[in-house]
Amino acid sequence: MGHISASAALLAAAVIGGAALAPPPAHATTPATTATTASPAARAAWIPSCESPKSGDTRACGHWRLLMGDGRTLTVRDAATHRTSAKGRTLSDEGRFAVSGDGRVIAYERARDHRLVVRRSSGGPVTELPRSLVPRGSGTDDVWLALSPAGDRLLVSHSDDPVRLPGKIVTVATGKVTELPASDELLGFSGDGDEVLARRDAGDNTTTLVAHRLDGTVVKRTPPQVVANASVLALAADGRTVAVLIDGDTDRKRPPRLRIYDLESGELHETVKLALKPSASPYLARWTADGRLVLTVAANDEGRPAVVRVLTADPETGAVRQNDTYSIGRSRYAFYAAGE
Repeated sequence: MGHISASAALLAAAVIGGAALAPPPAHATTPATTATTASPAARAAWIPSCESPKSGDTRACGHWRLLMGDGRTLTVRDAATHRTSAKGRTLSDEGRFAVSGDGRVIAYERARDHRLVVRRSSGGPVTELPRSLVPRGSGTDDVWLALSPAGDRLLVSHSDDPVRLPGKIVTVATGKVTELPASDELLGFSGDGDEVLARRDAGDNTTTLVAHRLDGTVVKRTPPQVVANASVLALAADGRTVAVLIDGDTDRKRPPRLRIYDLESGELHETVKLALKPSASPYLARWTADGRLVLTVAANDEGRPAVVRVLTADPETGAVRQNDTYSIGRSRYAFYAAGE
């Protein structure tokens, strides 16, 4: 997520996210916006920033907007501007939002009741998700959302809740909810959305990486420190290959680096230097279902437009190819790139 607030630096009846969407289930509600056939994929979602005339503090304001692949901007009028506290108080930070890796599906908390919903990014019926995803009395302040690459599943984490509510995976088409251990820090879906990668404190200053499969089985291993302490991790569609991103170092003029770790065998591949400047560390990595490693790099300085680059990286050579680049105006409060 790109954020410039003072509090931070940085289908439906079958499958959502394909070329077509099956007729909405019985719990689908009225469309939030008018659907369009042009460029259905969103590059990112963002919400404007306003300054309080009294305190001078910034806060999210207005409606969420989607930057589409053809440059259009669509407004998501029913998405909550602000999240809520456990006591139901409206907070200044932005409401919860996520965009699938393919950009075709969005998930967000609805303004009128803060219920989690999913729909196509281009418009159409809204699918209400089970109310149990945000238990009564917990609010949305500590909730984190992530969509699977095709948008057919949603990951809901409560990582900051003092009682550590269990994370949940909801299958959008059916509403089925699968719970994950409350002790796990959930990192995101695998390249095909069939697994969720998590980090677990194993005690004695050790960390375990866990790949949770939807059938309840897991693949887990205690990795080397270079993996455990990496800034960004991403699980491939095979459920075992992990991309390990290491930040660049501007003082030492060292570019960002990449290593590949096998969660089943424990094999750690040699370090590969990415063909990026030391200051251009990816803040997001994800695998596609067909095995491509996609990196997102953002220049997100306050007071300037955010410039986002989406790249494909070669894990063997470190070469990168730019897939897309776009900017989001300096009036943003927060933004979420596709796949974030």
